[in-house]
Amino acid sequence: MTQPLRGILALVLVVLVWGTTFPAMKDLTATFSPVWIILVRFAVATLLLSPFLWRARRADLAAGLLLGLVLFFCYLFQVEGLALTSSNRNAFITGLNVLVVPLLGVLGGRWPERRIVLALVLALAGLAALCWDGGAWGRGDTLALLGAFCFGAYVKLMESRTRRAHRLLGVTAAQIATVAACAALWLLVGEAPHGTSAEAALYWRHIGASLAGYWPNFAYLGVVCTAAIISLQAWGQARTSANEAAVIYAFEPGAAAFFGFLWLGEAMSGRGWLGAALLISGMIISQWNSEGRPAAALAPE
Repeated sequence: MTQPLRGILALVLVVLVWGTTFPAMKDLTATFSPVWIILVRFAVATLLLSPFLWRARRADLAAGLLLGLVLFFCYLFQVEGLALTSSNRNAFITGLNVLVVPLLGVLGGRWPERRIVLALVLALAGLAALCWDGGAWGRGDTLALLGAFCFGAYVKLMESRTRRAHRLLGVTAAQIATVAACAALWLLVGEAPHGTSAEAALYWRHIGASLAGYWPNFAYLGVVCTAAIISLQAWGQARTSANEAAVIYAFEPGAAAFFGFLWLGEAMSGRGWLGAALLISGMIISQWNSEGRPAAALAPE
């Protein structure tokens, strides 16, 4: 088996694992608040990636801190939206982040290429078909779209920061640790009880019991979907072209829809799959023959 083929197979596995994160987190939203899901997932991943964190240079830590702040809000919007809509619909809307980067270029005075205009038309048509299939546009969809814009801005920021990185995994470990720290601070300020000791004790007992019951879900999200898959993604991207990676990544929402059906029983009609196909087509067209972004794609989904 050739190295490029091994790289392609590695990235296919990456996308399949990414696809499971949407139903996995959706399953948890019935018991945990979004910020708890973010905190536990990224705290587990931080522990596993801590060797890279301790060896990171100061410049890499600073870059990771900035990127982690943006990434925290990416996940806050995404998981808040997951609690209010289906996992497959959330995944397809989140996938629109690949179109945000060229749109940000428009704000900087760069008009989009014709392929970007075509990709936007296909994406909008796909969203219309998805909404026609799954009901009117709701608050969960708006939050998912805000998450997509945040992810797009994050990728744009990461492109510039990672070009100057000494060790990419050091930057990645720093930003994952920052996401966990931001989630902990958000939790303590905005969600944890500040009343009587009895209320606090009841709250923490409930959280402890829930974490004990759902530890396999969090272990999977933190160990496999976040820590392990980053290493595999970096290995696969080093052996494939940017276009090959772009096409493979575009099928992540499709993988999420597949696992959403297996995991949660979520199903889409023919109109929904038509919208999915239009969205995926727009994502592929938007990325085809674009500039290489091996570093910018290293973001846990």
